Amino acid sequence: MFESQSYSSILQRMLDSVPDDVDKRPGSVIYDALAPAAMELASVYSSLDVILGNIFAKTADGEYLEAKVADFGLTRNVASSAVRKGMFYDSSGNPFDIPIGSRFSNGGLNYIVISRLTIGQFEISCETAGAVGNQSFGTLLPLDYIPGLSAASLADVLIPGDDEETDDELRARFLQQVSQPSTSGNKADYMKWALDVDGVGGSEVIPLWNGPGTVKVVIIDSSKQPASIQLIQNVQNYICPISQTGDGQAPVGANVTVAAATAVTINVTASIVLDGSRSLSQINSDFDAALVDYISSLAFAADPSVKSAKVGALLLNVQGVQDYSNLVLNGNPGNVMIGSGAVAVKGTVTLS
Repeated sequence: MFESQSYSSILQRMLDSVPDDVDKRPGSVIYDALAPAAMELASVYSSLDVILGNIFAKTADGEYLEAKVADFGLTRNVASSAVRKGMFYDSSGNPFDIPIGSRFSNGGLNYIVISRLTIGQFEISCETAGAVGNQSFGTLLPLDYIPGLSAASLADVLIPGDDEETDDELRARFLQQVSQPSTSGNKADYMKWALDVDGVGGSEVIPLWNGPGTVKVVIIDSSKQPASIQLIQNVQNYICPISQTGDGQAPVGANVTVAAATAVTINVTASIVLDGSRSLSQINSDFDAALVDYISSLAFAADPSVKSAKVGALLLNVQGVQDYSNLVLNGNPGNVMIGSGAVAVKGTVTLS
């Protein structure tokens, strides 16, 4: 707003207010007296521009955005730890139970056993908060000696770890809350309650899905994948652990069912013309990443269908691709429709 209030324009206005019979040339007494003041005023206008931007949620950032959304009861989500499945075996290869609180290491990260799922299978939590805890798989090395334990492995992601909420993510959550206010158990309430649970990356609410009083809450995890059984249970316990009793967040009389989104696998096949600057494997890697980002952005969107033209544009934007032909999604040249309660997930990518 104050871009026009530059040092030169302010100084010129100040000089213009001085009578013309006074020497105003650079180096003169009046010029040298006004120049520092003009510089300070320009700095003030610049600071005012920053302050003005931080008044509004659409342009505020950092602590100013946090202060703005706090007026509406929102706080920035802190980083959360991934909960994984650990599998443990004795020397004969049989499932083996270990003590709760045992600690293991994998890929430079430490994990602690927090609960038993079944014989030889435990929930283990990454001691480092954030999405980094979702990434490694394979052998677990015990940090303390456990008699009888012969092998351990890090398996499924039960509840994905999340990094601290970014400004853009917090802003989007705020704008959604003010544009779709939650009250008295409406759809916005159920969406908010689902997102309150660590690891949930999106939700869709289907009212009256199985008759009067029934509500279905379909969820995905923070990686925009169908939720795990453990995450579903966590959300169910938070919203409505016992049907119609009002023990959770849901009002009395509500019969709430929490379910994972149905995965619709998107397989992509295309012929491409290389420009010679990069190898096919490099192009495959970059296109895979771009495709995942695009598909993730469609989860529970107003129009979640996967567009063939958009996939083609992504392919053309990959460095090293000159042109493409014969692009098909799931064996067909058109778009892939995603129905209610479903999300697209990346399948196979075949570029030749």
